[in-house]
Amino acid sequence: MILGFLAEGPLHGYELRRKMEQLHGYARAISDGTIYPAIRRLVKADALTEQLEPGQGAALRKTLHLTEHGRELLATRLRDADGHDITDPARFFVVLAFLSLVPDEADRRAVLARRLDFLERPVSFFSDHGRPLRANQIEDPYRRGILVSAIASNRAERAWLHEQLDPPVTSPKENS
Repeated sequence: MILGFLAEGPLHGYELRRKMEQLHGYARAISDGTIYPAIRRLVKADALTEQLEPGQGAALRKTLHLTEHGRELLATRLRDADGHDITDPARFFVVLAFLSLVPDEADRRAVLARRLDFLERPVSFFSDHGRPLRANQIEDPYRRGILVSAIASNRAERAWLHEQLDPPVTSPKENS
């Protein structure tokens, strides 16, 4: 997220954290103890630079800038997204938020294809002796609600992914 938001332009730490919280959701607050050590590691890795600029009044503030190496690192992380970056919804949505920054369409499509492949595997949150349960087999209404919501979300996301990945169907009339 840090690299992705800085690819859109320089930010100071507070603005960056606010944008990250908006994307990640307020249920998952991003603490200073998380963001500032990550920024220090990225500066040390030459992915970011810090510049002192005027803030409010006489105070100076550090503004973060993405370096060319940072852009390359971001593109690589997005292009190579796999594992939890594909299977965890929150992490995948972060990848998706910045996927347009990957220059090659084939690379972007490969990421979407990995997510679709994961979503099309049969899974369930609940099982009986190793056998996945369907929503109509779950008596507890709250557990059934989890499964019903997950199924609806899965269908919607798969439909969108198919829209992005499947070639548009043209009618014979359009081809003539």
